[in-house]
Amino acid sequence: MSSPEPFQIPLGITLRDDARFENFLCQGNELLCSTLDQAARGEGEQYLYIWGNSDSGCSHLLQAVCHASDPVGRTAVYLPLDELMDMGPGILEGMEHLDLVCIDHIQIIAGNKAWEEGVFHFFNRIRAENNRLLVAGDRAPRQLNLNLPDLASRLSWGMVFQVHNLDDDGKVKALQLRARGRGFTISEEVAWFLIHRASRSMSDLFKLLDRLDSASLSAKRKVTIPFVKQVLGL
Repeated sequence: MSSPEPFQIPLGITLRDDARFENFLCQGNELLCSTLDQAARGEGEQYLYIWGNSDSGCSHLLQAVCHASDPVGRTAVYLPLDELMDMGPGILEGMEHLDLVCIDHIQIIAGNKAWEEGVFHFFNRIRAENNRLLVAGDRAPRQLNLNLPDLASRLSWGMVFQVHNLDDDGKVKALQLRARGRGFTISEEVAWFLIHRASRSMSDLFKLLDRLDSASLSAKRKVTIPFVKQVLGL
């Protein structure tokens, strides 16, 4: 029997089912992955800030923490602020009682007085409850251009990790890992072919892999270089 979905505040926000630790190649980010795994179990640091560009996997990691919290009986919620801005900071009320809150895309609130103050007060409340807060942004805390100095200070209090992008060797391994997670395999040769013929963005490469997976299932063929060329029209 599959485990129940992680606890979610009813905001219409759902976790991607494939956004799990086992689907994330931690190469170059080993300490971060270990620290996040501890957070999911209620161990280690009370507050963490992670940052990286849109291709680094920050959102994947925050959702992975929420997934990993559920089997150990801890309540967690994932809050992507780019989707929640219109709801206002009042949505944070009461969430300090959850074991773990993951706030994504914190850079979105820069310059928004209500949201900056709301997150500031929430930070203080969840700290007082001794529960855990994970925050992710696209830059380091001091570079967020926040108007509220006290919030900028709070966001720098705990451990801060930059999520490092994979090099090409890592991307090959990540593509193979993602393919195995979807129930098929690709050779290193195919993975290198994709990297050299397509965008080097991991999100674009994963979308391409999904496309190839669907095509291979439909055609009942393995994902080989000739098949990739056929699907891509090369």
